[in-house]
Amino acid sequence: MLAVKKRFWIEIVLHLVFWTGVLYVLTSLDRPHIQVGKVPPLGNILRGQYVQRPSAFVYMMLGFLMALFYGNIFWVFRKALRHKNGIVRLALCFAWLTMVFGADYFMAGPLFDQAYQVPKTHGVIMLPVRHSPADAINFRVTDWWHVQPVLLLAFLVIEGIAIAYFFLKEWAKSELLQLSTENKFLRSQVNPHFLFNTLNNLFSLAQREGKGDLADKIAKLSGMMRYMIYESNTDRVPLASELSYLEDCIVLHQMRYAGDEAAVTLHYPEPATVAAVQVAPMLFIPFLENAFKHGVAIGRHSSITLSITVNGNKLVFTCENTDHSSVQKLEEEQGGIGLENVRRRLELVYPGRHQLRACQEDGKYIVNLQIDLS
Repeated sequence: MLAVKKRFWIEIVLHLVFWTGVLYVLTSLDRPHIQVGKVPPLGNILRGQYVQRPSAFVYMMLGFLMALFYGNIFWVFRKALRHKNGIVRLALCFAWLTMVFGADYFMAGPLFDQAYQVPKTHGVIMLPVRHSPADAINFRVTDWWHVQPVLLLAFLVIEGIAIAYFFLKEWAKSELLQLSTENKFLRSQVNPHFLFNTLNNLFSLAQREGKGDLADKIAKLSGMMRYMIYESNTDRVPLASELSYLEDCIVLHQMRYAGDEAAVTLHYPEPATVAAVQVAPMLFIPFLENAFKHGVAIGRHSSITLSITVNGNKLVFTCENTDHSSVQKLEEEQGGIGLENVRRRLELVYPGRHQLRACQEDGKYIVNLQIDLS
């Protein structure tokens, strides 16, 4: 906890130092401009004894640069990443840059004109210094329109810094999360080995006693655990592996019920169709778990129908279960896997590339999930 607070305050200090540096640069660019009514003696200028205060438009420009930076990292970039189309992402970032730069142009411009309100000659403000003709020197101050290329460059620099800062921070978060996950995984290795050894012993015992059905169930449970612990620790797994896991999970769940108390049907494409399809691991299990938990009633007929179709880069998963009076909506789930948790995971693994709908229709609870796999 202390380390987190320390990093937070260090980051705050770094931000303050950065914007102080930006203000210094803006002020330095403003110093050559000398305002009417504040012209010092020429000797003081040449000796560097004249120090001009930053104009009001400098502070306003600093505010717009900060709006561009923090608007990007806290809102625009996150919103852009939700879109699959790269052109849309660029359009969002460009629109925000244009809006902030345009606001700076129209709002800070009058302050600039007020600060440098002197006669203009051919688009250049000429400020004469009243001394002898031999000592006469002209100080030039460009008008607001001619300053725009320099200001646009400043905005583009801040845009680039915001991009670098955002993605470096996201990369750091990802690395920390991965390290934390690997650490937890390593600490959990002792228990899985013990469980696998125990299941192997039970499997051997069931075979010796001629209980083939029980041995088969133990083998399925062992395979499911191995898949959960070892094979699913990747970003994507073959869809065929997920289908096999679903089938084993259905078999083990049905052991708790008699007859048609839990009639389950699973439809999926031919193995050749899904051979090259990759999906996020353990993606469909939450819906099956909730269907068994809330859609099956002891002593009453219950049915669960699961279907997976793949058409090009589009995958469609549906889960329908009987809607008994005791069925609770996924949103009301406490201590289990609620719909909101599933939505959050989908946002992480398929941002802007999925649609999830869950509703009650005609005595059934229906979940429909569509995923763009491209």
